[in-house]
Amino acid sequence: MKRLTLKWLVCGALTAPLLLPQASRAAEPLPVVASFSILGDLVKVVGGERVKVSTLVGPDADAHTFEPKPADARTVQGARLLVLNGLHFEPWAEKLAKSAGYKGVTLIASDGVKPRAMPAEEGHSEQDANGHSHDIDPHAWQDPHNVMLYVKNIAKSLSSLDPAGASSYENNSSSYLKELETLDADNQAQFAALSVQQRQVITSHDAFGYFGARYQIKFLAPQGVSTESEPSAKEVAQLIRQIKKDKIRAVFMENMSNSQLLAQIAKDTGVTLGPKLYVDALSGPTEPGSTYLKMMRHNVTQLVARMKLN
Repeated sequence: MKRLTLKWLVCGALTAPLLLPQASRAAEPLPVVASFSILGDLVKVVGGERVKVSTLVGPDADAHTFEPKPADARTVQGARLLVLNGLHFEPWAEKLAKSAGYKGVTLIASDGVKPRAMPAEEGHSEQDANGHSHDIDPHAWQDPHNVMLYVKNIAKSLSSLDPAGASSYENNSSSYLKELETLDADNQAQFAALSVQQRQVITSHDAFGYFGARYQIKFLAPQGVSTESEPSAKEVAQLIRQIKKDKIRAVFMENMSNSQLLAQIAKDTGVTLGPKLYVDALSGPTEPGSTYLKMMRHNVTQLVARMKLN
């Protein structure tokens, strides 16, 4: 009996080193890279502990003007899934993936979203069937119903790459979809008390198109869809006249935008700037927009409070 026990112990000692690395490999989370912080949050929610998410454009940073560094190429190279917004939001992403020699799967999270067409800006325009140029508004996440599509797309891609985690991704996404439904209902209820005249807002750049369409709010901005665009003096003057004419008091800067122009407009119109909104990027962990849900609730609270002054 002792010899049998000793033999079992010896065999166990010899085979254990062979088994442990296999178990370790099985437990390794799936490496995923998201283009910017809002997408990174959505991937973390759906993926849970089964994914390791890296974000290229971090909190309070501007994806419109992002310039990848060599370290970003190394991050992308090591991923199995690269998650992009699409809709021309990350013009630098394709070049980055190519330079990194990326061989993994690329997911366009906005797949299935009906894009909003806008007057064309350089670098974003597409032509319709009649040959007219239109800008594609990339900020689809500003409508929670679009984010539901994002979440479903993310869950599908993760399940394809990690079939063993499919039930986990399905459970996580289902729970989050319910939270998005609640968010949207709460937003609708808060805006319901506002008149048409009150539903006018000035922001740094034109990033609230989907939000405005969802909740029937008119957003005006001195900058266009991209923060790289510069408004003309005529456009700024028109905006100042409209603020004075309609007595608009809901004027906001954004966390990732240069607020100098908007501050000057506020000064010229005698309007006090409202608290900053989180638009193209989440906040850091100590600020009120550190997750998508927190970002949206913060923005809605601030918008409603200022629009009531209109």
